[in-house]
Amino acid sequence: PYTTLFRSLALILIVVIAAAGATIWVGWLLLVTLGISPLAGMAFAVPTALIAYFIVRVIAERLSNKEDDHYDGIEK
Repeated sequence: PYTTLFRSLALILIVVIAAAGATIWVGWLLLVTLGISPLAGMAFAVPTALIAYFIVRVIAERLSNKEDDHYDGIEK
């Protein structure tokens, strides 16, 4: 029972650390790009925002899909 809990907590910790690192990295790249040229900054910011929006929409769809909940009640 503890190994499953430990694995879940470890996975959550890894995902949170990776997300924080990616956020800092993308923010730093955006600041550097804006410092070079505002047009280059926008050329970097728009695709980054679209990718972030896509990721948020996929996660929201996975969490709100009632068809996926059907398999939670099936005995293994």
